[in-house]
Amino acid sequence: MQNQQMNPQQMQNQQQPMMQQPPHVITTKDLSYINDMLAWNLLAMKKAHFFAQQCQDQSIKMEIEKCGQMHQRHYEMLLAHLQEKQQNNKIM
Repeated sequence: MQNQQMNPQQMQNQQQPMMQQPPHVITTKDLSYINDMLAWNLLAMKKAHFFAQQCQDQSIKMEIEKCGQMHQRHYEMLLAHLQEKQQNNKIM
């Protein structure tokens, strides 16, 4: 089998376009992936909080806390999208 390598321009041409607005329907597969993302962010947030409490170096502790806060923001953003979607579905 021939080893084919793509140049950056070919790779760029194969990238899917980014959605400007989320679709109006969430499929079962989408919902499963969103649930996974919620779980991953929640776990990362909990781990960051735990390790920040264990850390003695204040500068490292602050960075770990920032990391945990980032995961918390991502979790809350995903949750807000789901709640917004649920509200829109009740209206329709």
